[in-house]
Amino acid sequence: MVNPDLLTPYRVNLAGVERDLPRVEIAPGVVIAILNILGDTELTESVAAALVQKLPPEAEVLVTPEAKSIPLCYAMSVKSGLTYAVLRKSCKPYMTGAISAEVVSITTGKPQTLWLDGRDIAKVRDRNVVFVDDVISTGSTLKGATTLLEQAGARVIASAAILTEGDNPEWEKIISLGNLPVWIDKS
Repeated sequence: MVNPDLLTPYRVNLAGVERDLPRVEIAPGVVIAILNILGDTELTESVAAALVQKLPPEAEVLVTPEAKSIPLCYAMSVKSGLTYAVLRKSCKPYMTGAISAEVVSITTGKPQTLWLDGRDIAKVRDRNVVFVDDVISTGSTLKGATTLLEQAGARVIASAAILTEGDNPEWEKIISLGNLPVWIDKS
């Protein structure tokens, strides 16, 4: 049983918007704060504007995995004028010439496949792409997406997320608005 103090909400201020994030035990003694922007227009719009200000000027296309970060990527697209594409988690019947890569996400804990529709391959090929996600936790989705995008001929020039999570020196390379701790209850 995790210390009950580790399950109280965790307050964040993101681009001037405060939210209390629920803390969830994702493994015995391991607690993370959960950011869910779905349905939170105020937060999504604010963080999108802040992240757009940090994008490299040579960025041409934004790419995001489905599903929670789609509103973020859409808002960033509107604010920046850049087009965007979505990496799907299943191959849909209407997708033609799709390519795929496997990832293991911390939120699902099991292997998933990311798919890029053939029509979106043309959108990213030979273009400077920024990968966009809501939270980068382990980096597995980022690695899988980068592999997939490079397979499609894209140049992944940056990665952006509202937040990174945990202690990883690689997160210094991520365009983000902050970092979430990971709490480990050793009792």
